[in-house]
Amino acid sequence: MPLIRTTVIRHAREKIRKCSLRFLHERPEMTFLRAKPGFSFNGTGYLLLSVDAPPLSPDDAGQPLLLLDSTWRWLPQLKAVIHGTPVYRSIPGNVQTAYPRMSKVFEDPAAGLASIEALYLACRLLGNDDPSLLDGYHWKNEFLHSLGKM
Repeated sequence: MPLIRTTVIRHAREKIRKCSLRFLHERPEMTFLRAKPGFSFNGTGYLLLSVDAPPLSPDDAGQPLLLLDSTWRWLPQLKAVIHGTPVYRSIPGNVQTAYPRMSKVFEDPAAGLASIEALYLACRLLGNDDPSLLDGYHWKNEFLHSLGKM
């Protein structure tokens, strides 16, 4: 299975200890960047995962992924640091997150997934079904079980 080069841009206020991707920092295909004030990123040539985009398909294989890691409330601020022309894609289907949602001030989108769940599914759809991406994710078994025969 080919590794899928992935860049994760994390909001400056996102707490790493709560991040579902924190166990992937040592993987060679992963690059983590922090969006501190003044940060910008050229997303041209990247597949940028977004819940309101056309679905990801095998035709997208070969392009690197770009994930924005933040709370849903901070996502517009994080999107604002991206310039260029990324290709916006979503996770197709009606996949439900296994991550327990706790926001009392902001409503999460129904199609929203934990960052690690979105990464795993995107890689799977692009030809790299690697459940080891979910190692360390507390809700790994629940999430894989919920996928069933997807």
